[in-house]
Amino acid sequence: MAAEADDPTAASATLEKFRLYETRARFYVIGSSREKRWFRVLKIDRSEPSELHLSEDPVWYSQQEVKSLLQRIAEGNRSTGGLTFVTKAYGIAGCIKFLESYYLILVTKRRQIGCICGHAIYCIDESQMITIPHSSVQTDVATSKNELRYKKLLASVDLTKDFFYSYTYPIMQSLQQNVTSAGMKETPYENLFVWNTFLTEPIRSKCHNALWSVALVHGHFKQVKLSVFGRELNVILISRRSRHFAGTRYLKRGVNDHGKVANDVETEQIVFEEEAGSWKGRMSAIVQMRGSIPLFWSQEAGRLSPKPDIFGK
Repeated sequence: MAAEADDPTAASATLEKFRLYETRARFYVIGSSREKRWFRVLKIDRSEPSELHLSEDPVWYSQQEVKSLLQRIAEGNRSTGGLTFVTKAYGIAGCIKFLESYYLILVTKRRQIGCICGHAIYCIDESQMITIPHSSVQTDVATSKNELRYKKLLASVDLTKDFFYSYTYPIMQSLQQNVTSAGMKETPYENLFVWNTFLTEPIRSKCHNALWSVALVHGHFKQVKLSVFGRELNVILISRRSRHFAGTRYLKRGVNDHGKVANDVETEQIVFEEEAGSWKGRMSAIVQMRGSIPLFWSQEAGRLSPKPDIFGK
């Protein structure tokens, strides 16, 4: 992290804390490094009812410079209501559009649940979905029955349950993959286990980076510390559920036309010494894969439960 503090343009630079501001015409997302020493600005247009227009300011700002920038934005928009603080966040989980408006999905509360070789792992405690277009440009479709139904369906996906992520450690990959690919510049969003690949694509494609979004993995993460003959060890169990062909057992079975089996899960056990950090020290990991039988098959669910005839001797 020291390299990031000195050089924000380094490949390892990350944005971990965000503040969302709004004017009548735009949203401004201010992202900062962990130490709040360097800042970036993402501008999201609010004048289009059904299109997503955003742009990233390529400049890395200091704390004083970003304060000055916000003051100038507030002054320039005084006649239309000024600049208003909306919420703080810890990452963008994605953008989505149903019938008309785009929505911004934010991680508004997080909790650290583990640490792998000095890299913090977080889960989501709270999330928030914010409508991007200003209310003055929205049509009746934005408040239609179908639009509200789709929003309710998305809200039923509980991001606070079994989702986890990291800013600096590619948690969607095994320890062996991460050790052999140390120094990788971009988070592998096309990975089998990143569940919000589609949701984050509009932001990643327009900004040409993954600074603003977090890659969510669905499954299980548990870390405990053990002392064995005076040696401090960390034991981690990670289960990563594939985003392809997932569903309940009676609806998703076998393999689909793309060769993806139902409910494919990768489970990894990692053991490393307490002093190990940034790939130093002794580490051990084992990976196990499981999934449905790779055959085309299904089961019809019916109310009839035929009872076989029983014949006595």
